Amino acid sequence: MIENLLPNVDWEKMWEASLETLYMSAMATGFTFVIGLALGILLFLTSPHQLWANKIVYWLTGAFVNIFRSIPFIILIILLIPFTKFLLDTIRGANAALPALIIGAAPFYARMVLIALREIDKGVIEAARSMGAKTSTIIWKVLLPESLPALLSGLTVTAVALVGYTAMAGIIGAGGLGNLAFLDGFQRSREDVTIVSTILILIIVFMIQWIGDTFTSKADKR
Repeated sequence: MIENLLPNVDWEKMWEASLETLYMSAMATGFTFVIGLALGILLFLTSPHQLWANKIVYWLTGAFVNIFRSIPFIILIILLIPFTKFLLDTIRGANAALPALIIGAAPFYARMVLIALREIDKGVIEAARSMGAKTSTIIWKVLLPESLPALLSGLTVTAVALVGYTAMAGIIGAGGLGNLAFLDGFQRSREDVTIVSTILILIIVFMIQWIGDTFTSKADKR
């Protein structure tokens, strides 16, 4: 019955493409979390009236974040082709999509980290400083625990966006469901392949959203 409704769908290819999408999304989300968190903390600490207040570092970091989060992802992929070629010696496959995915998402997440940190009650930070706490202690014992629900919520939003980015990366041969939908579906006028690929992407997005919401709710002690 399913074969009659979806005559052009190769389920083995669909499964392989789904795994590639999950791989790209998971790897990019992991690196984005680490890099974006570091950039966000640096932006917060070097902003006016904070522990490492420094106009030059704050401006340079902010400029880097603003530039790369403002470039449309499809253009960013093209701009980074020489860098990707140099780094991985190829521009095709799931791994080749990772540099563009990370560079495109990390600055976006960094801004969300900055917003989360700015929402922390200043009195809590000042209390830690008055007790002589080191900057590292303030980061690990105050900033991160106090902003954890917002950080997880922001990471969920970023991970969902990354799934969409992987679909765009598929257009230039990065693999995944986007690549399958474009090459086997759109270019060959196989609507069933495109529809199934889209449904699988939606399922992945819903799964990520559910997992993210679950962890955010558990982290929120209010």
